[in-house]
Amino acid sequence: MKAQMTDLLFHEVGLRDGLQMEALTVPTDQKLRWLRMLMHSGVDIIQVGSFVHPARVPQMADTDRLFAALGESGEKPANVTLSALVLNEKGLERGLACGVEMFCLGVSASETHSRKNTGMGVGEATERIIAIAGEAGAAGKRVQVSVQSAFGCGYEGKVPQERVLAIVRRYLDAGLNNISLADTAGHAVPDQVERMFSAIMAFDGDVDMACHFHNTYGLGLVNAYAALKAGVGSFESSVAGLGGCPFTKIAGGNVCTEDLVHMFGTMGFRRDVKLDQIVGVAEEMANFFGRDLPGTVYRTGTPAEAKI
Repeated sequence: MKAQMTDLLFHEVGLRDGLQMEALTVPTDQKLRWLRMLMHSGVDIIQVGSFVHPARVPQMADTDRLFAALGESGEKPANVTLSALVLNEKGLERGLACGVEMFCLGVSASETHSRKNTGMGVGEATERIIAIAGEAGAAGKRVQVSVQSAFGCGYEGKVPQERVLAIVRRYLDAGLNNISLADTAGHAVPDQVERMFSAIMAFDGDVDMACHFHNTYGLGLVNAYAALKAGVGSFESSVAGLGGCPFTKIAGGNVCTEDLVHMFGTMGFRRDVKLDQIVGVAEEMANFFGRDLPGTVYRTGTPAEAKI
């Protein structure tokens, strides 16, 4: 189904995908401040963190505490969903215990990336993730499954579309129809994006499609527009353009949330989202890390006629 101006979803992943690459640890109280600002910006879903071993990704060590703090405060707007990335059964157990509302799980279409990221091959990882997703759904939680390295791999290069679609079909056969394609290495190009998502729509027009692009080669926003044209309704992005996968060869930053919101807003989509609020978070992040971050709008501002 083609997305309409009012039903595009913004899934902010900066507190997870954005911060996981940063060596400077962000204190829990600072994360909570940014989370609160984002919760009142108009974005629909916020990825609070991931449940991974702190030795692998130290920045995510306080994910349980963040969810608990937001749950105890009762300040989360009803129209905002808090999500988390889960890689295994232990992560699901932790997420259920601390109040995760939406579980994001994924399988890489690249054998090399899959083994570096999870220690498993694609086939084993697919079986495991589908089982975990089923448990999360049975617990009454929202579930989104993804195909990582869907458009190419930093280690292997081209990833065949047929391999990606085979994983998507496995998801659909398991009753999982909220599916994201992630450009983990940032290799996607617009015509490839349109072909891939159109192929998915061709064999299931009711699938809820999401996209997650990295800006490794400067094509993130263009690919997001191509996804929109193909009918994608949910867009994952990171405030200030922070982030990248630590287990891929070249960790390019994410599509920048404020740049994405600005682009879609000037096209008439989701003008309810408070761009200035997101820019405020980006500015605070730049000050915290002591450097300019990859995002554009927070540094240049927007033309007066484009203010939203």
